[in-house]
Amino acid sequence: MSEKKEKKRILTGDRPTGHLHLGHWVGSIKNRVALQEQYECYFIIADLHTLTTKPQKEDILRLRDHMRSMVIDYLACGVDPKKSTIYLQSAAPAVFEMNLIFEMLISVNRLTGLPSIKEMARNAHLDSENVPFGLIGYPVLQTADILMPRAHLVPVGKDNEAHIELARDIARRFNQYYGEVFPLPEAMLSETPTLIGTDGKGKMSKSAHNTIFLSDDAKTVEKKVKGMYTDPNRIHAHQCGTVEGNPVFIYHDIFNPRKDEVDDLKARYREGKVGDVEVKEKLTIAINEFLDPIREKRKHFENEKGLIEEIIYDGTEKMNIISQATLKEMRSAMGIGGAWNKISRMARERKG
Repeated sequence: MSEKKEKKRILTGDRPTGHLHLGHWVGSIKNRVALQEQYECYFIIADLHTLTTKPQKEDILRLRDHMRSMVIDYLACGVDPKKSTIYLQSAAPAVFEMNLIFEMLISVNRLTGLPSIKEMARNAHLDSENVPFGLIGYPVLQTADILMPRAHLVPVGKDNEAHIELARDIARRFNQYYGEVFPLPEAMLSETPTLIGTDGKGKMSKSAHNTIFLSDDAKTVEKKVKGMYTDPNRIHAHQCGTVEGNPVFIYHDIFNPRKDEVDDLKARYREGKVGDVEVKEKLTIAINEFLDPIREKRKHFENEKGLIEEIIYDGTEKMNIISQATLKEMRSAMGIGGAWNKISRMARERKG
């Protein structure tokens, strides 16, 4: 009888900064729901990563509500805690020691050269003189997250692909120095890694205030869609409009399952035979139909007292078993702890 083939491991997650939005669903959540059927999935509630830009106590105190809301969004979208492990980063102590060890294996120049670090500093309104050490080391802590369960694959957007390459470099260097402990993780890019925001100026982001949240009610969605950016050169409905790159039609392609309707709208838009009002009304209907089952599931999970906490607790306990095994193998490979073991043994012997 052949041995059962082990599933490859996936690690991904989010910082608990509030409700998730359509951009999260397109870029990651949709993918996670599908992946949990084929892989051993670990989804991290990355609360430590929030400290890189928001270390104030009032921000930390908000994390509990944020992480609860985020996990409810996960579940409402179809993430199954029986198939996937959802855990709290700060409650897995092995990550602190792994982060320290990995910091010794990478240069500051390598880290400061990452475009994402510069972008995060700009978004946090930090000049080059006030960038905290923790922000520069963000990708190293991310590497510890990835290598703690010895993940093989990391679903990310294109803008975070360089972070996975850095994790590979650190894992490769550790293996070269101390022996083969880690697989080299690979980036798994989403088919639609980013979703343009409702303002048409960049990707959907809470900080840019251009989001449609998974928890928005129907009226809120209607208001946000009405205010969406379209073709700036089209002033009147009878003018020929541009479909390509138009956020309203990007959303139609993703969220409107009635493809014949979308094709008809595009054709009439190009010919100047349909106004933005009709196009947006039909998009509102499509997005609300998409969100309706998510809203219903959210209500269910919100009313289950203690359920979210139990899911996070069980997932974190599981990760702690896995992470301690990884850390033990790391320390053994490095020879760390050997001297202390000898000292403690001799001390106990002397004490009788």
